[in-house]
Amino acid sequence: MPEERPTMPPVRLRTDAELARDALATPLLARAVRLARWAEKGKPVASGGALPEGELREATELLELAGDEDGPLYAAQAWQLAVDTGLVEIEEPAGADGDGDGAGVDANGEATAEDEFPAVATSGEELRLITEGGPRDVLDIWLDGFETVLADAAAPDLSDIAAQISESGELDLDALDWNPEEEAEFLDGVLGNLYLLTALDEEAATAPVPLPALAASMIVPEDMDEPTDDILEEVSEAMVRLDDQFRLLAPTGLVDYQPVDEALIQEVDGEGRIQEPETAQEPEDEDVSRYGMVRLTPLGVYAVRARMLEAGIDAPAVGDLADKGAGVLLDALPGRPEPAAQAEAEQWLARRTPEEAARELLAAARGDDEDAPLRRLTCQQTLSLTGTEAEPALREVLDDRHLGGLARVWLAEHGVTGVPEPSEEMVFWLTVDTLAAQLASEGDSAELRDLVRGLVDQSGSFFDSAWRVDHPATADVLEAMGRLHPDKKAAKEARKAAFKARSRA
Repeated sequence: MPEERPTMPPVRLRTDAELARDALATPLLARAVRLARWAEKGKPVASGGALPEGELREATELLELAGDEDGPLYAAQAWQLAVDTGLVEIEEPAGADGDGDGAGVDANGEATAEDEFPAVATSGEELRLITEGGPRDVLDIWLDGFETVLADAAAPDLSDIAAQISESGELDLDALDWNPEEEAEFLDGVLGNLYLLTALDEEAATAPVPLPALAASMIVPEDMDEPTDDILEEVSEAMVRLDDQFRLLAPTGLVDYQPVDEALIQEVDGEGRIQEPETAQEPEDEDVSRYGMVRLTPLGVYAVRARMLEAGIDAPAVGDLADKGAGVLLDALPGRPEPAAQAEAEQWLARRTPEEAARELLAAARGDDEDAPLRRLTCQQTLSLTGTEAEPALREVLDDRHLGGLARVWLAEHGVTGVPEPSEEMVFWLTVDTLAAQLASEGDSAELRDLVRGLVDQSGSFFDSAWRVDHPATADVLEAMGRLHPDKKAAKEARKAAFKARSRA
C-alpha cells in the first residue's frame, strides 16, 4: 500500500497577476531589480560576484540607503539576490580559478580583496523576464530568491561559525551545536503553523501572531498543562532565533514582522534570552507586541504552499475543484472551513450554467451508501448558491425518493409556487437523511442536540412513525437521538424506536 500523503486545509490564493505585483514590490526583489538594471553595461566585481567597496557605495546610494547604518549590508544582500536569481550574470575572467584575492563586500558585509583579474557583472536573462515575461515568470524568480534567503535564515550566525573553526581551518560542527536538517525542519514547521492558521481561519490570519505563542506551538507538548522552566527557557531561545530569522525573511515579502523589542533581550551565558512577561519590569498586561508579532502574507501563503507541494504534501487551493465532477466536489467540501468551502463551490458553479450545475449535483447526490446523506446535505448547501435559473432541474426530481425533499426545500426558499406538498413518508425520510448527515459532519454537537429536541417537541408522536422510515441510517439516527435528547422519557422512546427499526430491517 502506498503511504498516504499528508493533507492540509485549502487556502485561498490571490491571482498570479496580484502575487507578481506583490513580489515586485517587496524590498529585496525591488532593490535587486534596480541593481540588475544598474549593471546593464557591466560592473567590475570580485571573483564570485561580490561588489568592490567603491561599487558597493554607488549601489547603496542608488538604492537611497546611504543614510542608513545598515545601508551597505542591505545593498550587498540585494546584489547577492540578483546574482543568485540570475538577474545579474557574472563573467569570470579567462584563466580565473575563483580563488583570487579581489576586494569587495559580500552579502554579509564582510570585506574581500581586489581581484587581479576582476570579473564583470552584467544584467542577466532573468531581468528581461521581469518586464517581458508573465506573472508566473516573476513568481518563479521571486521563489528562487526566497529559497536562498530561507536557506540563509536557517544557517548559523557567521560569528558563531568563526569561533568554532579550529586551528587547522576545519569547522567543528559538534562544538557549533547546529544541525542543518533540524534547523531547516524547525523553520519549515513554524511556517507550516502560520500556513495552517491562515487555512483554518482566514479572518484570524489577518491578525499577526505573537512570537511567544508561535514558538510555544513548536516546543510545548500538547499534553503539558504547565510548561516547565526548561521548556520555557527553550521557548525563549527559539524566540531569539526566530526573531533573527524573521528579520531576514521580512524583506522578501514572506511575512509581515514586528521585531522583538531589543530592551527585552538579555545575554545569559553568552546566549540571547528574552525576558518572560511575568519576569519583565512591566506588568503582566503589558503590550504583547513587544515580544514580536508575525503574519504570513498572501505571497507567503503562496510560497509555503509551493514548498509543501514540492515536499509531497497535499496542499489544495480554492479553485482546484472547479473543473472536477460534482461527485468530487461533494466529497471534498465537508469538513472544510466555511469561507473556503463556499468560495470553492462558487468557483465550481461559475464554470456551469445554473441548470447544468443543478443537474450534475443532484445526480451525484443520489445513493444509499454511508456517505450519501452528507453528499445530499452538501448538495443542498451548494444549490443554495444558485439562482432561479436552476428551477427546471429541481422540478425534475420532485418525485425522486432521494432528492424530492431537498428539491422542495430549495424551491420554497426561492419563492417558487405551484410545488406539490410532500408526502408524510418523504418528510420523515428527509428528516432522517438530514440528521444522518449532521451526525456524519459534526457528531454529537450542541447544534444537533437542539435540532433533536426541536423535532421531538414539535411532534409528540415522532418516534411512532420514525422507526418505519425506509432509510439505511434510520436505526443509527434514532440511537443518536436517544443519546442526545435531555428528557429521559423521550430518550427511552428513541431507543425503543431504534430497536424496532433494527428488527424491521
